[in-house]
Amino acid sequence: MRLSVVIITFNEEKNIGRCIDSVKNVADEIIVVDSCSSDKTAEIATSKGAIVKLQPFLGYVEQKNFALGVASNDYVLSLDADEALDKKLENAILAVKNNFQFKGYSMNRCTNYCGHFIRHGSWYPDKKLRLINKNFAYWGGDNPHDKLIMKDESAIQHLKGDVLHYSYNSIEEHALQNNKFSTISAETYFKRGKRTNIFKMVVHPFWAFFLGYILRGGFLDGYHGFVVAVHVAHLSFLKHAKLYLKQIKAE
Repeated sequence: MRLSVVIITFNEEKNIGRCIDSVKNVADEIIVVDSCSSDKTAEIATSKGAIVKLQPFLGYVEQKNFALGVASNDYVLSLDADEALDKKLENAILAVKNNFQFKGYSMNRCTNYCGHFIRHGSWYPDKKLRLINKNFAYWGGDNPHDKLIMKDESAIQHLKGDVLHYSYNSIEEHALQNNKFSTISAETYFKRGKRTNIFKMVVHPFWAFFLGYILRGGFLDGYHGFVVAVHVAHLSFLKHAKLYLKQIKAE
């Protein structure tokens, strides 16, 4: 059966080539939905054989649903530009592609953080549903934390191998992203009527650190595992702090 790969991008010239190269053996069609990048993202994607469609950014959930809609095949693998398939996952996809028996396929995601792959803690195994029959699934969740959701109770098969996620090259980059994502999350939560308080502002970050670093073995990743756990806790704090401030202003 035929498989489409869809990738949303914005100024991803450093990553898009690696992503496209990793899916060439499994894809019958590669579509890049680009949010009008100002760098060479679209040029690189086109040179590697991808179909580029320009679409001003609609929001993470909305942009990825748009990408599903422009795929010409029923089965679609959805990736971010800073992701790539490892060889084991590539082989697993090729094996099921011969005869898709499930409407959805999940896989683990392994994040490369400042040059080190994180294999413990709250970041691994980061199980993701990414390969679906688009007639039976859609992107949902709260921006920026989007996720594929099956429309029915269909069984999902888990594939061996990892999506390699090349995330942050520096602590500064991570801190900036935490600030950006926490603002989007707070706005989304507020619009949906979610509320927080000082107690949650204290407890949730503490629990996020304890869960990832102690209970899920983040300490096994050494220095990088500690930094990740602190940043996960910090993101939790920022989301609650910004949401609480919105509540105060709305009173």
